[in-house]
Amino acid sequence: MQTASCLFEIAVFAPLVGFLTAGMGGRIIGDALSQALTIILMLIASLAAIGALLIEGQGGMVTALVPVADWIQAGNFHVAWGLRMDALSVSIVAMVCVVSTLVHVYSTGYMAHESMPRFRFFSYLSLFTFAMLMLVTSNDLIQLFFGWEGVGLASYLLIGYWYTRPSAAAAAIKAFVVNRVADLFFLVGIALLYVEFGTVTYDDIFAMVPAHMNDVYHLFGAHRAIEVICMLLFIGAMGKSAQLFLHTWLPDAMEGPTPVSALIHAATMVTAGVFLMARMSPVVEFAPFTRDFIILIGATTCFFAATVGLVQPDIKRTIAYSTCSQLGYMFVAVGVGAYQAAMFHLTTHAFFKALLFLGAGCVIHAVHDEQDMFRMGGLWRKIPVTYVCMWLGSLALAGIFPFAGYWSKDAILDAAWMSPATMGTYGWIMGCITAFLTALYSWRLIFLVFHGKPRDAHLHEGAHESPISMTGPVILLGFGAVLGGILLAPLYIGRDQVAFWNGAIANAPGNDIMDMMEHAPALISLVPSIAAVGGILVAYVCYMLRPEIPGAMARALRPLYLFLLNKWYFDELYDLIIIRPYRALARVLWKDVDEGVVEGIPEGLARMTVASAGQAVKIQTGSIAVYAFTMLIGLVVLLSTMLLTH
Repeated sequence: MQTASCLFEIAVFAPLVGFLTAGMGGRIIGDALSQALTIILMLIASLAAIGALLIEGQGGMVTALVPVADWIQAGNFHVAWGLRMDALSVSIVAMVCVVSTLVHVYSTGYMAHESMPRFRFFSYLSLFTFAMLMLVTSNDLIQLFFGWEGVGLASYLLIGYWYTRPSAAAAAIKAFVVNRVADLFFLVGIALLYVEFGTVTYDDIFAMVPAHMNDVYHLFGAHRAIEVICMLLFIGAMGKSAQLFLHTWLPDAMEGPTPVSALIHAATMVTAGVFLMARMSPVVEFAPFTRDFIILIGATTCFFAATVGLVQPDIKRTIAYSTCSQLGYMFVAVGVGAYQAAMFHLTTHAFFKALLFLGAGCVIHAVHDEQDMFRMGGLWRKIPVTYVCMWLGSLALAGIFPFAGYWSKDAILDAAWMSPATMGTYGWIMGCITAFLTALYSWRLIFLVFHGKPRDAHLHEGAHESPISMTGPVILLGFGAVLGGILLAPLYIGRDQVAFWNGAIANAPGNDIMDMMEHAPALISLVPSIAAVGGILVAYVCYMLRPEIPGAMARALRPLYLFLLNKWYFDELYDLIIIRPYRALARVLWKDVDEGVVEGIPEGLARMTVASAGQAVKIQTGSIAVYAFTMLIGLVVLLSTMLLTH
């Protein structure tokens, strides 16, 4: 245990050392040394995390607290800074460190020709990693919120890394603001948890849940306290994990460098919401209404994002919408109580989604920063390594046997079908439709980018395979996309799951969904795979055999095509009902209130003082006779007044 806890601490704090070294000393030691140091420290963190996972796995995943320091002491409120070491945190730390290390290595090639200081970029990557590790190793909600806001800050810095581009700066601000809206609900949820339970420490909260089952809040009616708290926590998770209505920041985040997209979408930030729900599973289990709402949002997000991904011309945005969709699957699993399946899909998704983004980066690098798929085509001979890896990632994303996505996504859909939850069937139906659409837009990407005739001869002639610093991490992630599901399924959702999780994820008495999903009808289990194969065949027909079909459909169904191309008009709707009224109100407050009243009153007083002083000055004539006459008049008036009053 002592060895494991020591390795665990090294895994968590090594990225912090990398951030401080590169961030504070980067100008002195230079870009090359900053890159090398951050990569070495991330490699140390990965090895330490894997070592801790193996040691803990052999001895049984026992929950332990690794103390770091005292943090907050305010009266009776005390929060210690410690690292919670259990199956949930140790497994996520290992995944985050491995993926982040590969992204660091990949970035040396991708950013090699960057004119802006690269030490700053690598320091931000390490900061992002450390903030995520703080989040997943927290032992209480305050430390979790610290990491939660840390990944928000790091995402702002990385999305807006090219700060001279107005689009990148706007995307960074948008991500920051949208997440702040969701974080307000999350913060209120934490406050209510403290008011309800008198503590923010996980174990103390979980132990007291049965005693507070029937507590009620009387606000706009009577509502169970646990339902209200879980709903607030989930809204916070919706922002971080880009679920429907709070998803608008995620596609715009593609303005950042591609390695940033891979890190955000695969291992950090967007997975934080799913982790929060799994960590709080002992509370969420007793909020059935919230769980139904989670299924509704997750399943609808699945479908929404997949439909938008069908028509996107940008290679990175297509993959970005697939992240929204896959996160929806994870929330469906949370809603039906299969938290283990949600974490399984989170882990497998990290590998194949990082693979797809880094593979897309190799494509973009090959065609001189072009991202429009309709200007590509016929690239498979030019970049064969990237081509094979993109196939592997797409097969895993589509859930084709035996690739990683098959094991985790199908487990979620089986759980949704077998779930007694009110919205379980809805989650299964939308998930199966999304499986078809996912395969369709994935192979749309494959066929448009790598097959057919080159659409831009200049781009095609100059295309070339990426250096080993970029293809190496992509190849390693390819192994994860192929083998991750097979290797991890027994631990996460299979025969060894109870021993592996060992209470880190809780299922309430009566929630036998992990056993029930094993007995899903064979035909039901085959439906997602059949849908995925169908999607691949439709894509082959539309983009290889009859490439005129998509254009004809877009013309025939133009209103629907524009609806999907414009992302269901969410941005335009928010602009109409939020942004424009806010701007109008701000202008009124600025012009009428601020300038007209706040500034106008003192300015008016000043003008009145100047005017009255100008009139008073006219009295001063400089004539002694006038002054003497005025004094005489005043004396006469004074004497007359005195005589009349007596």
